Amino acid sequence: MLKIGSHVSMSGDDMFLGSVKEAISYNANSFMIYTGAPQNTRRRPIDELKIKEAHELMEEHGLSLDNVVVHAPYIINLGNPDPEKRAFAVNFLTDEVKRTHAMGIKQMVLHPGNATGGNREEAINWIAEGLNEIINNTKGIDVKIALETMAGKGTEVGRTFEEIRQLIDLVQDKDRMGVCFDTCHTSDANYPIKDDFEGVLDEFDKVVGLEWITVMHINDSKNEQGAAKDRHENFGFGHLGFDTLINVIYNPRLKDIPKILETPYVEGKPPYKHEIEMIRNKEFNPDLKEIIANS
Repeated sequence: MLKIGSHVSMSGDDMFLGSVKEAISYNANSFMIYTGAPQNTRRRPIDELKIKEAHELMEEHGLSLDNVVVHAPYIINLGNPDPEKRAFAVNFLTDEVKRTHAMGIKQMVLHPGNATGGNREEAINWIAEGLNEIINNTKGIDVKIALETMAGKGTEVGRTFEEIRQLIDLVQDKDRMGVCFDTCHTSDANYPIKDDFEGVLDEFDKVVGLEWITVMHINDSKNEQGAAKDRHENFGFGHLGFDTLINVIYNPRLKDIPKILETPYVEGKPPYKHEIEMIRNKEFNPDLKEIIANS
């Protein structure tokens, strides 16, 4: 079964219940949420998230929590050279794993971090150290931390498969780890997603192992391969293109993995219902942006 959905919001009075309602409105059977604004670390108490109501609505519509993902805020950096900031990141992400578990969700996507001090090896060691602390702080909790493949913008860690492998190797409890494979990021990091996706999968399998991929972000890119800029484009409208992304989504080696759209809004309107329809029909609509803008 195709597991396809998008990022949905979790805000206002409905919180998690509102996220489920939004996913249903897109005809999605998978979705991803931030437990609060991705640009900050302010979070509502767990008892205000409307978890029970969300679970009831999911069950009513045949949605599985196995296909729901939390994304940690991208301002958190386990690789910060400042020990106080690293400690804050560990404490916040520990709580974020606990929130994810309280919601019944089994994996949290994390941008590995940045080598802001300039030393990548040092940053990788700090990130792994932080991951080990978070996992030790949450023993007995069945939540995987899925490291996202990154575009290589600035000092991002995780721009190569080798760096992802290195981080996994340094984590003690590997059962708590996974990988989020992002198509835009991986292309921007100079992997030939468009020209040789099977070769990219072979390379990932050789370096990391395909079994580590637990979720995928399906995004087109505004930039050519190797740009290291991380600018998402709507499905089929970027440098990867519709056929490439359809081949990624329906690749038999990736068939059981939840696939999440993080494509941009069109004139302030979410494109996801239309993009999911295109994906299911396997038919590109060149007028999609105009249709969304006028809807």
